[in-house]
Amino acid sequence: EAVLSEIEIVVNDLCLTISNLQTWMQPTYVGTNLATKLDDCFVRREPLGVVLIIGAWNYPLQLIMLPLIGAIAAGNCAILKPSEISRATEKLLAELIPKYLSQECYAVICGGAEETKTLLENRFDHIFYTGSQSVARCILQAAAVHLTPVTLELGGKCPCLIYGRLDMKAAAKRLVWAKFFNAGQSCVAPDYVLCTAETRDALLPFMKEALESFYGSEPQQSQDMGRIVTDRHWDRLVELLKKSEGKIVIGGESDKKTKYIAPTVVVDVKESDALMQEEIFGPILPFLTIKSLDEGINFTNEREKPLALYAFSDESQVVTTVLERTSSGGFCSNDGIVHMSLSGLPFGGVGASGMGNYHGRWGFETFSHKRGCMMRSWLLERVNVLRYPPYNESNLSWLRWATTAKKKGWAGCSVM
Repeated sequence: EAVLSEIEIVVNDLCLTISNLQTWMQPTYVGTNLATKLDDCFVRREPLGVVLIIGAWNYPLQLIMLPLIGAIAAGNCAILKPSEISRATEKLLAELIPKYLSQECYAVICGGAEETKTLLENRFDHIFYTGSQSVARCILQAAAVHLTPVTLELGGKCPCLIYGRLDMKAAAKRLVWAKFFNAGQSCVAPDYVLCTAETRDALLPFMKEALESFYGSEPQQSQDMGRIVTDRHWDRLVELLKKSEGKIVIGGESDKKTKYIAPTVVVDVKESDALMQEEIFGPILPFLTIKSLDEGINFTNEREKPLALYAFSDESQVVTTVLERTSSGGFCSNDGIVHMSLSGLPFGGVGASGMGNYHGRWGFETFSHKRGCMMRSWLLERVNVLRYPPYNESNLSWLRWATTAKKKGWAGCSVM
């Protein structure tokens, strides 16, 4: 899991960027009107300047390196603030970044909340933050002082809506893998499941089978089952389970000494349950029952827009309906979390789950200023007489005709 989510995803994004950067950097020419027919009109990508990248602890390498790739590709200098919770990776980045990258352009700042607060007092040309919504509000307040633009990669409760005909065995495997990857400590992990009681009862035996296939009869002894990052996070998750009024049908065991929590499934969970009041961010999966697809969609839409939304169904109409009637940062049908591994797709939230996006070219664009440029000559000065005072209705009519946008798509430009 570490190789896939921390190393390979970074290497793949890096190779994609190196292979395509020359193309991405080229000006994008836009369509012109009659008044600008002889002009060169284009969008030029330029560096923003010095950017601040604040990473998170759950994927401490990926969540620093992927935005850094975009920042470097766009020509920026960068200050990196890794999470202090993932101490080993923080230490490693502090050692390797100065060794391989110019210390005049890139620096790593270690420390906790106080160091971050002090860092935010400085003026940056862009701030890129991955983490919680509560800290994001502090980031926005600090950025507002200097009118600094921000990218916020947050989280939220990502629903998995299961409805209609289904390959139960395959669905169980994919759901179990997506949820319990990194012990559920993924911002795009399915946070809860919405399905009918019949679907739930049919799916649960296959989920038990998948869990035993993945982690054995004793997941605590499995080398493939992760652990909770700190005692504080372990305490929070165990407390959520204690407060829940749902019924534990799979797992539920825990061990504070090793920060272990078993892959856990809870059914008969109500909307008011403790497990539904915050992002779980751990190996606990609640099931809520619905009677219809409309009920599931309405339940989703009544809440903050999630970072990811999943729809499981063999019926294409069900998947299309969920896609068209909901909003989320990302969407994936019949699987979980894999959409974020494709560099060609933008990764980011919407509403409370974040603003802005990155990965591949999207990261390059995030850290680039799109400068609109018009290169004019001194030709056709006689035509320009139409725009100079003294004004009259005849000249205005000619100007309106000459500056009318041509019907050629979005400003007639070639888009990404």
